[in-house]
Amino acid sequence: MTRRRTFLACAAAGLTVVGVAAQPAAARPAPTASVRLLALNDFHGNLEPPSGSSGRAIDENGETVLAGGAAYIATHLKQLRNRDTLTVAQGDLMGASPLISAAYHDEPSVQFLGDVGVTASAVGNHEFDEGYGELRRIQNGGCHPVDGCSPAGRWRGAKFDYLGANVLLKKNDRPAIRPWTIRRVNGVRVGFIGVVTKTTPSIVTAEGIKDLTFQDEVEAANRAARELKKRHVRAMVLLVHEGDQVKPDARPDECGIVPGAGSRIAQQADPEIDMVLSGHTHQQYVCSVKDPKGAPRLFSSGSSFGRVITEVNLKVDRRTGDIVRSSVKGDNHVVTRDVPADPATEKFVQTWKERVSVIADKPIGKITADLTRTPSPAGETALGDVIADAQLAGTRDLGGQVALMNPGGVRTDLTYAASGSEGDGVVTYGEAFAVQPFSNVMGVTSLTGAQLDALLEQQWTSAGEKILQPSANLRFTIDRSKPVGDRVSAITIDGAAIDPAATYKVAANNFLLGGGDGFTVFTEGTDQVLGQIDLDAFVAYFTAQGTIAPPPLDRISGQ
Repeated sequence: MTRRRTFLACAAAGLTVVGVAAQPAAARPAPTASVRLLALNDFHGNLEPPSGSSGRAIDENGETVLAGGAAYIATHLKQLRNRDTLTVAQGDLMGASPLISAAYHDEPSVQFLGDVGVTASAVGNHEFDEGYGELRRIQNGGCHPVDGCSPAGRWRGAKFDYLGANVLLKKNDRPAIRPWTIRRVNGVRVGFIGVVTKTTPSIVTAEGIKDLTFQDEVEAANRAARELKKRHVRAMVLLVHEGDQVKPDARPDECGIVPGAGSRIAQQADPEIDMVLSGHTHQQYVCSVKDPKGAPRLFSSGSSFGRVITEVNLKVDRRTGDIVRSSVKGDNHVVTRDVPADPATEKFVQTWKERVSVIADKPIGKITADLTRTPSPAGETALGDVIADAQLAGTRDLGGQVALMNPGGVRTDLTYAASGSEGDGVVTYGEAFAVQPFSNVMGVTSLTGAQLDALLEQQWTSAGEKILQPSANLRFTIDRSKPVGDRVSAITIDGAAIDPAATYKVAANNFLLGGGDGFTVFTEGTDQVLGQIDLDAFVAYFTAQGTIAPPPLDRISGQ
């Protein structure tokens, strides 16, 4: 007799069936799945705790505290992480980095970020600092084509996906970088889309991206959202390397934004996208904006240099696969240094610090006082002047007659007080590198006097003011009360007024020569020749001068 027939017979006789127990109903899964996102942006290779203002943050109480450093990031991430966590980023993880990372083409920073769990990141404009080919190497692996393998051996590639839905190949309009990726967590799927600011061509060296086009961020994000929807992914997060500015002294969770390029993307992107995590402007904010259908959508950013981690808690409807918007809660956490440093990360950073110390600690010259980026009323800075002088000296053999330096390329001050054991007033190679970390190539182009005038008028645009720093033999006057396009006058070279029809050899880095920062007149120049790296010119100038004093700020007149 079968087991079923035995059971029925015993039941009919009123007998107990030994060993056969009633089975409880299977527990139903919760209708929603909890997910936590932890996000970083604009790390810029700051493995060591950043110094000066770059190492300070305003916390939730409005207090200024020390913040940042890889070992503290690792500790805070561990404290914030639970079993349902994904860690992501919004670009500029590398580039414009301290020497500890940049000396090895930022492999140490990308390694660290992968080790602490970053799984996807929007590509930032600084990821293109060394060109598209180098970005592909960082993503996929292999040793540097010129410098070879780092002391760690052959680079194995990033552990996370770089995403750039709006970065296309010119030749066929196909994606140059993966546009999106899908991750599974707590039984649900979440799609991540990445875009980079469409202004990238104006803020990186043109040669490195000559084969690429940068599409409008919203258009590209919407296309990626449609692709994810076709794959039945409804929970979508946009990682965007673009953002807004905020009011001064904003606390990490405030929404004191001045609506700009970031808000436009956050408000106009496809309603299928549930939140927008941003970067690029180095600001901190947690906001709620309306999507095109009027639904609330999180829009946040987490400062820069590893000083803030953005935590987002949310729930995904298991039936629809979509994020429940009302469940989304964002919170910016300052990466304070009042927690124990993560031992493994601390050891990792120390290893790279020792590897680079031979280069970084080498003295190159002296200063008599701080050389800073503090501007005069006209916009001139002592450090900008010294760099321009160094660039002119470094291009004299190319015919350079005057030099101009973009203020955004001067990344930090040179302080008289010693940063280590080198002694007060001593400038080391590592300090010089921190001032000019981009490895731009110096060059000279021929401009007429009229073009030079037009170039200097481009210091004011709808995006704001960028005053070019001149070499000592170039003088001009500005008048901000006049209309844009008619603010510069009294331009002289070596004490003589410029001749609109004459030709002058103007030196600048290749970022400017390619029209960077909106200085498109540079692209009209002729007979361009390229020379040495800007940092090499800076170091050589210090070596030749021996000791440098802050120059008087009298090259630009007016207010």
